[in-house]
Amino acid sequence: MAEVKKSTKTENYTSEMVDRMVARYEELGNEGIEAIAAELGKPVRSVRSKLVREGVYVAPPKAVKAAKVEGPSKKELINELEALVDFPVDGFMGATKEAIASVIALSQAVKTA
Repeated sequence: MAEVKKSTKTENYTSEMVDRMVARYEELGNEGIEAIAAELGKPVRSVRSKLVREGVYVAPPKAVKAAKVEGPSKKELINELEALVDFPVDGFMGATKEAIASVIALSQAVKTA
């Protein structure tokens, strides 16, 4: 019969280290992970991973990206330009919003003059 190999893997964290780590994490929260890692002499990523495996780590909420407000869209500007001029505006799709706005301002100035 085949011989079963015994695992000789050493453990990175003793049960005392894990207990101390969890207690300190509950006390300090996410801001204290660097201090906990320094106390244990382990890398921050290792401590965070162990806390995740222990089921106590709570990831910080991600910052919500603020939506840019830059006025009307390019499509809205082209529609406005199309209403002002009597030539095709299909070629303006590659233009920047600023360039289209300039053409609109010029068209409005010419119509009022």
